[in-house]
Amino acid sequence: MSSYNQLEMKTPILQTKRKSAWQKELTLSKVLAGILLILATVFFIFPFYWVVSGSFKLQTVATTIPPEWFPLKPTMQNWTELFKNPVERWMFNSFIIALVEMIAICIVSSSAGYVLAKKSFPGRVIIFTMFVAAMALPKQVILVPLFTMLADFGWVNTYKGLILPAIGWPFGVFLMKQFAQTIPGELIEAAKIDGCSEIRLFTTIILPLLKPALGALAIFTFITSWNDYFSQLIMTRSTSMMTLPLGVATLRGEFTTNYGLLMAGAALASIPMIAIFLLFQKAFTQGITMGAVKG
Repeated sequence: MSSYNQLEMKTPILQTKRKSAWQKELTLSKVLAGILLILATVFFIFPFYWVVSGSFKLQTVATTIPPEWFPLKPTMQNWTELFKNPVERWMFNSFIIALVEMIAICIVSSSAGYVLAKKSFPGRVIIFTMFVAAMALPKQVILVPLFTMLADFGWVNTYKGLILPAIGWPFGVFLMKQFAQTIPGELIEAAKIDGCSEIRLFTTIILPLLKPALGALAIFTFITSWNDYFSQLIMTRSTSMMTLPLGVATLRGEFTTNYGLLMAGAALASIPMIAIFLLFQKAFTQGITMGAVKG
């Protein structure tokens, strides 16, 4: 048998061995990746599980050491005690503030981002630079002059005072401007040649293309507004205007703390954020992917 024929016979065997080794390596990497993902999932889900399980424990059980990892004698006492407070009013305030802020910020940020990305006018670079600089400015720095201004307007302890200052969110404008830059200029020019007005151009062409970014911005806005404890604490004066995070914080006693009751309030406050994320998850994922590819 010639050396050529021997080499031809050995080649499929070598290829099979290489393929088998590659499959083993691929399988091992998948197993390791799966283990890491499981560990990461447990690490991030455990705090939520601990809060939910703690809401069904009595005070004596919630503070025991070693801890009771699973409530052996679950009770609804904490939830019953929680709803003796005006929780419905607190949830209504939180929903109104977060929902209106989410819608308003998405509208304002998308229009401002589109103008800064696709329109040429004097001072455009300076305005965008100011937005970027405002992102690095802590909210606590502007809180005193903002409170003074709202007090002069008579907007303290009102929905207007809680919602309107948050609409001009620099991060929202920055995010939408970066996404609007990916829209082809030829598409806009073609729409103008066909006689499309600016309003129709923005509503029928620009907004659908910005849908992934709007989904991501909606999630960021809702969660930020829902958890904005500090600003809401300064701007509210009455129990009826409190949001759910503020109301849950008032459940902490001066000398004792019912951790089961607080965990019930925290679990209730986390449900809307999880629901909003699941609702906009597809658009959020598309927005992150789009930004990674086209950024």
